[in-house]
Amino acid sequence: MEHTGEKEEQAQAVSPISQVEDETLTDQVSDQLAASLDSSAGAQDLTDPLQEVVLEEEQVKDEIDIQIDLLKDPDWVVRREAAITLGEMGDERCVEPLAAALRDGDWQVREVAIEGIGQIGSPAVEVLLKLLRDWDVRKSAIMALGKIRDERVLEPLMQQLRNDEFMEDATDALVNLGEPALPGLIKALKDKEELVRKQAVIALGRIKSPEAIDPLIEMLQNKDWFTRLTAAAALEAIGDERGREAIKPLLKDSDMVVKMRVERILAKWKKQPATVS
Repeated sequence: MEHTGEKEEQAQAVSPISQVEDETLTDQVSDQLAASLDSSAGAQDLTDPLQEVVLEEEQVKDEIDIQIDLLKDPDWVVRREAAITLGEMGDERCVEPLAAALRDGDWQVREVAIEGIGQIGSPAVEVLLKLLRDWDVRKSAIMALGKIRDERVLEPLMQQLRNDEFMEDATDALVNLGEPALPGLIKALKDKEELVRKQAVIALGRIKSPEAIDPLIEMLQNKDWFTRLTAAAALEAIGDERGREAIKPLLKDSDMVVKMRVERILAKWKKQPATVS
């Protein structure tokens, strides 16, 4: 019993010190654990943005694949919506599927496929240039090229002005390009082929650039009556005072149709003020 009492007294004597040591050890462990958790959280914060980017890319890939599959849907409305979506994505991987959609049996699907390719832009040029060799899709390819501001499209479109079947489509495409097409069109005014010259005059009148005024005034002297008439109409469309003065001599043109048309042009021009460039 005496030994038992001594042990209890010793335990009571040591207990406060042990408690302090235990508490100190516990605090150290807690601090280390908290630091470890903070470090892990920091590492997690650093990797989260990267993980999000990867996930977003995977989602885009998945969505592209989904829309490509929908281009084969039997319902033209579904195919049309898929083509619209692919165009809005603007991803280079959408070019080939949209180019294939130019052969779709429904014109509304083809129309939005053209728009979609135009939205993607330069990455689609090479594919479209190859499609120009295919008569079945040449019209759609020309229209799509006219929506892409890339110097590579200009010469191929100018060449299509020599094609009776597609020259009007090429003219529309060049007009859609606007200012970048001006040098080629002005040069075409002196082309040896009459049809090319006429389409160039028409396109310049529709673009309505002051740069075309002097070249068009020169065309008023062309020996072909229709070219003279078209040049006069183009100058009317531009609306510059120099054009108005330049077409007045055509009131005495040798061709009756030209004279009558110029009379109407000048009468209409009087009702609205001409611009001076």
